[in-house]
Amino acid sequence: MLLLGIDAGSSSIKASIVNGETGECLASSFYPKKEMEMISNRPGWAEQDPVKWWENLKLAIGDCLSSIGSKKEAIGAIGISYQMHGLVCVDKDQKVLRPSIIWCDSRAVEYGNKAAMALGKEFCLAHLLNSPGNFTASKLAWVKQNEPDIFSRIDKIMLPGDYLAMKLTGEIHTSYSGLSEGIFWDFSANSLSGELLSYYGFNKDILADAGSSFSIQGRLTADMASELGLPKGIPVSYRAGDQPNNALSLNVLNPGEVAATAGTSGVIYGVTDQKKYDPQSRVNTFLHVNHSEKSPRLGVLLCINGTGILNSWIKRIAGKDLSYDEMNQVAESVAPGSEGVTILPFGNGAERMLMNNNPGSRILGVNFNTHNASHLFRAAQEGIAFSFRYGLDIMKETGINPQIIRAGSANMFLSKIFRETLSTITSTEIHLYNTDGSVGAARGAGIGCGYYKSEKEAFNGLKSINLTTPDKNRTQAYTDAYERWSEQLGKM
Repeated sequence: MLLLGIDAGSSSIKASIVNGETGECLASSFYPKKEMEMISNRPGWAEQDPVKWWENLKLAIGDCLSSIGSKKEAIGAIGISYQMHGLVCVDKDQKVLRPSIIWCDSRAVEYGNKAAMALGKEFCLAHLLNSPGNFTASKLAWVKQNEPDIFSRIDKIMLPGDYLAMKLTGEIHTSYSGLSEGIFWDFSANSLSGELLSYYGFNKDILADAGSSFSIQGRLTADMASELGLPKGIPVSYRAGDQPNNALSLNVLNPGEVAATAGTSGVIYGVTDQKKYDPQSRVNTFLHVNHSEKSPRLGVLLCINGTGILNSWIKRIAGKDLSYDEMNQVAESVAPGSEGVTILPFGNGAERMLMNNNPGSRILGVNFNTHNASHLFRAAQEGIAFSFRYGLDIMKETGINPQIIRAGSANMFLSKIFRETLSTITSTEIHLYNTDGSVGAARGAGIGCGYYKSEKEAFNGLKSINLTTPDKNRTQAYTDAYERWSEQLGKM
């Protein structure tokens, strides 16, 4: 069987076709080739047109089908990964009522803060495992308050992945994980939060029926099959937000396992079976893709806004004529600790793990007579790795204490310096894999439709392509540098 995986991000929509038996990716494509348009009518707003997602998805699928020719008849399941926390509103005819308010839109912060005060901090943390914050429920509250005519016409709200599934199947469904992602889920009651719905004045009928992330929630309609050039009746059998799906793509499914990404921002996502929370709400907890009442699986997510964006900024400022590989080579001429140069990477907005403070970045310890660009290149990567260590220490308080960090072979994890620093300062092994969100979604579809007899079978073809272990000879140097970094962070 071939499996079609879809990864709907805010920059592009990617599709991949995977051989279910071998795990080999047979075809892959993404659209648009330039970053997808974002609508920002006011500061702090970020919207996208769901119709554009659909148009780009059709183009990406078309490319993939052209690559495999008649083999397309063997496609047996579809899986969807999507940008988290977005809000899509449709009427009874499944027509989009307004642009989607996406994950990085901040207009609903005050609505979430007021909800947290009204419901009580202890209730929110004990039952929702999160503050309502700027998540989907609060975005809907903004629409209710500011666009009452649109709100009155809403039949269902959806997450971005639910919308794409609706277009494929004509049916509106969501997942339990998705409801928790929108902060609609009461972890204590294992059901929708009646208290949150009541506070915001939402009728539960506005939410789609939910099922497991691994389940058949509709089949490709004859009209859509004809439009896409696919066999009709293919089940859509998996969907998940991008970070839970990234964890799935790396086979991070059991308590104690951790996945990480380090692009513009950085994410650590760990799995636990304990309903614990950070009293300071510096991390977020959602139902993981394989959660069940019998075998609880919760995903604890820590997001660091300022990671790879620091490295790209340093490149623009001091390494514009160099590639990232060349920057890494230059940085390797400097010893761990960057000869006293310390960089705090928090220059990309408020950091949740720093109590939503926005301290900005800092470059410290520079000596004009001894330091040069190579020191900045290394100190930037060390500073990013140190922010991951700081975040992992927070996550340990919720029971996440990893021995191994799994990541895709991309972005900052391509750098030996970054991997060595992170591995050594956290005393963990770092395993890299050649996979991505669309391939992970394809594997998820195979699990959801029953093609794979177990989750383990789905990942038989997943192999580590790089292993980084702590450098015991450099442990003290990295420890000293981290202590210096932590001291400066404490002064901010």
